[in-house]
Amino acid sequence: MTAEAAADETAEAPDAYEALLDRVRRWNTVGSAAGVLGWDQQVMMPEGGTPARSKQLSTLSSIRHDMVTDDETGALLTELADADLTDEQAAVVREIRRDYERADAVPVELVEEISETSSEALQAWEAAKADDDFEAFAPHLEKHVELQREYAEHIDPDRDPYEVLFEEFEPCLSMERTEEILAELRETLVPMIDAIRESDADLAVDTFEGTFPEDDQEALARDALELVGYDFDRGRLDVSSHPFTAGNQFDCRVTTRFDESDPLGAVGSTIHEFGHAQYNLGLPQEQFGTPLGESRDLSVHESQSRLWENHVGRSRAFWERFLPVFQEHFPQTDDATVEDAYQAFNQVHEDNLIRVEADELTYHLHIVVRFEIERDLVRGDLAVEDVPEVWNDKYEQYLGIRPETDSEGCLQDIHWSHGNFGYFPTYSLGSVMAAQLFDAAESEIDDLDAKIAAGDFDDLQAWLNENVHEHGARYETNELVERATGEPFSADAFTDYVESKYGELYDL
Repeated sequence: MTAEAAADETAEAPDAYEALLDRVRRWNTVGSAAGVLGWDQQVMMPEGGTPARSKQLSTLSSIRHDMVTDDETGALLTELADADLTDEQAAVVREIRRDYERADAVPVELVEEISETSSEALQAWEAAKADDDFEAFAPHLEKHVELQREYAEHIDPDRDPYEVLFEEFEPCLSMERTEEILAELRETLVPMIDAIRESDADLAVDTFEGTFPEDDQEALARDALELVGYDFDRGRLDVSSHPFTAGNQFDCRVTTRFDESDPLGAVGSTIHEFGHAQYNLGLPQEQFGTPLGESRDLSVHESQSRLWENHVGRSRAFWERFLPVFQEHFPQTDDATVEDAYQAFNQVHEDNLIRVEADELTYHLHIVVRFEIERDLVRGDLAVEDVPEVWNDKYEQYLGIRPETDSEGCLQDIHWSHGNFGYFPTYSLGSVMAAQLFDAAESEIDDLDAKIAAGDFDDLQAWLNENVHEHGARYETNELVERATGEPFSADAFTDYVESKYGELYDL
């Protein structure tokens, strides 16, 4: 190639790159609009709105799919394949190419059908959960399983379909590595939980027993969000049947739920969702609509929510600052001490059936149940009609308890109504990652515990923003973690953390 030709190629690459960025901004904006409609469906939409909403979301899904898979997208990616790009540009092209190649393999008709099925299944799930009627939801679950198998087959017919679906949520960690980490958690947690159940330790587990009105809990949740630094100018708090977060760096909304007998459940879920929101709100605003303005993946996203929920919200330091706030709303707890609150929030339950209310340890056995069931459903090794019985059997095997109803069993989670198969492992991956990130933050921030106890979260926020949020999807998961912590992603920090914390609590 002559020097003149090389110069021409270098000049053309930025033009192709900018043209590709313009396209990705447009299709991600369509996706953002669909996200607002999805939030509305779960929070504000009247019950009768489902038929129209299904069509609206289906149409937006097909429009986005058409934009991603347009011939022009492929042509621009081909043009950039050998271009001389900066590291940042190469990362952007890598992420767009992954999205394009997966989307291009799937017919738009299937995308529309999945979207429409999700809207209908969501309403069916909400009704089935309320009525404890799995049979009413089963046809929708059956259809989702069939559609997701078809989706995976279009992407790669020669690979395990569950592994293909898992990559939708965690594209940078292999299924093999994920199963290794889940196995490490089982090996650590199962004997620890057995030892805890045999322990004679007398924790203050009845500290927050009683009735706590929903309105007062909502006011407490708002105070909790104010304390940790949620930006209500770019967000809002609402109630949903299953807590979730939705939005971007300009508008990120959280939801929670309330049980009048369990105020800690609302505190935990609110702080958990705050972690998700803080990640979104910390993404670079100038990169909105591009991979550099999007979160890395769900494992990293879960690391942010679990870090705030567990390493901050369940800490003694946090309750030094938050207990007086709690007691302002609920004077019946005025006799509680910080140590009482810490022990109550960190007790390991013998009989908890609900994942989102689970303690920090048994939580991961809840994940294992869901992981094994959805993997077997997708692989065709389990029939939908057998899910309730298998679910209950696994709860008995792993947790020593058996649900009496499907509402507190296989109908408790919203994920399968969305067709999200492969999502659940990211919860445990995120918890493991949270421990590694928080350990690194503690080593770099002077007196972090003292700052948390004083209600000063600025340094932790800044550390997370600098090491995680501001990078968007520039780095793949392993590189992001290693850059932030100096170590490859592993379960070591998590196992050290739980052994130390629960060893002290339960005199192990």
